[in-house]
Amino acid sequence: MIPYENLKRLNAPFEDKFREKFNSVINNGHYILGPELEVFEKAYAKWNNVNYCIGVSNGLDALILSLKACNFPEGSEVIVPSNTYIASILAILACQLIPVLVEPDIATYNINPNKIEEAITPKTKAIMVVHLYGKCCQMDKIIAIKIKHNLVLVEDCAQAHGATFKGQLSGTFGEFGAFSFYPTKNLGALGDAGAIICNDESHKKMLTQLRNYGSERKYYNDIIGYNNRLDEMQAAFLSVKLAHLKEMNAHRNKLAQLYFDNLKTDFILPVQHPDFYDVYHIFSIRHKKRDELQQYLTNNGIGTVIHYPVPPHRQKALNGVKGIRSAYPIAEEIHDTTLSIPCSFCHTENEIIQVIEALNKFN
Repeated sequence: MIPYENLKRLNAPFEDKFREKFNSVINNGHYILGPELEVFEKAYAKWNNVNYCIGVSNGLDALILSLKACNFPEGSEVIVPSNTYIASILAILACQLIPVLVEPDIATYNINPNKIEEAITPKTKAIMVVHLYGKCCQMDKIIAIKIKHNLVLVEDCAQAHGATFKGQLSGTFGEFGAFSFYPTKNLGALGDAGAIICNDESHKKMLTQLRNYGSERKYYNDIIGYNNRLDEMQAAFLSVKLAHLKEMNAHRNKLAQLYFDNLKTDFILPVQHPDFYDVYHIFSIRHKKRDELQQYLTNNGIGTVIHYPVPPHRQKALNGVKGIRSAYPIAEEIHDTTLSIPCSFCHTENEIIQVIEALNKFN
């Protein structure tokens, strides 16, 4: 059996360091907003070439706090891709804002910059781009639109740790870069965790207060805040893995290249372009017989996942939500045909070759 993901195997090279960190945190006796968080925040800011990193409880909270820090009027509109994971939209709704869904580019699966301007209205305050599957959006065009219309740019980087567009890292183009460190991510914790990166000191101060009950000093609360802190243990584990993030991304790229070099042309593969360094959080192929293909691979002992079987506008939770139409045909086509195949730091080249051999026999 070749699993889609195996977190025990993925984390095995780091177990000794994890145990050292675990013992250190236990012995230190400081579990919230302590030295391990400070070390990780400084390291992750440096890794991303930004001024600040604010550790938070998870990726959804990273998006919510980024929007909260903007203090937009209730009912303001935020542009977001129509094929994103629902978390991007839930963050907008949690801030009493209106999600305006824009269709993706069918080739890249990221928001189509040529369709953004037609969605802008006087109520539009921000664009939330999602660097889906580990590929950056086409940020030059999006930045031009942001500047032209004086919009805030929030980057959902949950799947794009280390991805670049024209040499610039995801999360560094806009006011806020929001990351998830869910265990399966390219940089994954051993539980829920997240972070926001930014360059503006006032944004850093606001986010630091928002995550901690609106407080900078214990028992003194300056603004309405929340409890969205990244704990010491997860920060410590993330510091261990951060030192190996480039290595882990390079491994994913090596496996992805095996697919590009050896898969037959029946499958629609991710687009490659020299402007993009992709980190392949998800290696998604598309096929008109997707469900049949998935069952075939299951029968052959190969694990797969569909990211995602139901597009946001078809989710029961979003029925009747203002700003969301009943049909997004490009998103629907992607969701109906996409299949994620093994491409993780836990996989060996030999395993990927076995996957390729099985795929090439599918009719």
